[in-house]
Amino acid sequence: MRYKLTNGTILTPFRAIPNGTLVFENGTILGLHERAVDVPDAVEIDATGQFVAPGFIDIHVHGGGGSDFMDGTQDAFLRIAELHARYGTTSLVPTTLTAELDDLLQTLDAFEAANRVNAKGATLLGMHLEGPYFALSQRGAQDPRYIRHPDPAEYERILSYSSSIVRWSAAPELDGAIAFGQRLRQKGILAAIAHTDALYDDVLTAYENGYSLATHLYSGMSGVTRRNAFRYAGTIESALLLDMDVELIGDGIHLPAPLLKLVYKIKGPDRIALITDAMRAAGMPEGESMLGSLKNGLAVIVEDGVAKLPDRTAFAGSVATTNQLVRNMVKLADVSLPDAVRMASTTPARIMGVDTRKGSLVTGKDADIVLFDQDFRVNATFVRGKLVYANSILVNGQ
Repeated sequence: MRYKLTNGTILTPFRAIPNGTLVFENGTILGLHERAVDVPDAVEIDATGQFVAPGFIDIHVHGGGGSDFMDGTQDAFLRIAELHARYGTTSLVPTTLTAELDDLLQTLDAFEAANRVNAKGATLLGMHLEGPYFALSQRGAQDPRYIRHPDPAEYERILSYSSSIVRWSAAPELDGAIAFGQRLRQKGILAAIAHTDALYDDVLTAYENGYSLATHLYSGMSGVTRRNAFRYAGTIESALLLDMDVELIGDGIHLPAPLLKLVYKIKGPDRIALITDAMRAAGMPEGESMLGSLKNGLAVIVEDGVAKLPDRTAFAGSVATTNQLVRNMVKLADVSLPDAVRMASTTPARIMGVDTRKGSLVTGKDADIVLFDQDFRVNATFVRGKLVYANSILVNGQ
């Protein structure tokens, strides 16, 4: 089916086109125009008063709509993909938690089963294994029962078990972590630094050996510290200093406005990927919930717009959606709308190596499109040209 989006403000990587026209067919963008154009036999969608942006790409998300990827079922994957599409996510990277080997393998099986039939939700780009190779001291809400050092016998089994892994997060200071990063680079898998007490020399060595992304910057990682009276740069300062990509949980809670502004000032929109890090309670009422699988996850409480451990000693994941990330960067961090959208689409597409087909509204790329209003409410989401969510849009004048 051929579509013509008219009268919206189209956000491209280069400019905003007011009252522009976007034409797409068979899942591919055919053209962008500065004015109305005649497109025979096209379904016309009136986007008056709305922004037309590239679909958002969430490269770190655990769940939503009452489900978690660690539930290990096809249905859980599909429900999460559909829930986040309602809020503008057109591609996502399902993320695990630290767990037993059998649970990780079951989750990989569920991903592959869901990926074969997913037709109503965000595209599943591949799996992100968050752990289990972490520093116990920086575990946050990761279950300490399953935290361990890199084991070649274990990770080689996982790598040979599934070709669906596209990124893996680990603490680079652990014994065996550098060899692990090298192995991931050999396999074309993105290695990321996470839940770590690494200092600058550790991070630099990791960066030189394949680790190119800092997972949820500030959360679960060391900052400047003193040892024998001398100060050392931690992982946070190292990630800001090096030419390393960083993730930001843009819910406005994990990082307050001054830190959002600081990271943006230092790294800029081309090095920052906005992520939800959302758990199963995203899109659900506040109250008691579960982080991880229903079988052996951690009980949490959702209040004040965030998930917390029951003793309230740490956050346990966000309940944000991607439209909220963009809104918060504009409203809290004083970032321009084009840059905020870039951090939610173009930059994560480049980080995950899918920027030749996703992440921007350019002729020939996938028709992953989101329409949202001045209040950042999503009114339509297209995934590869298919309308998977519609709230209040006019189709052929009706």
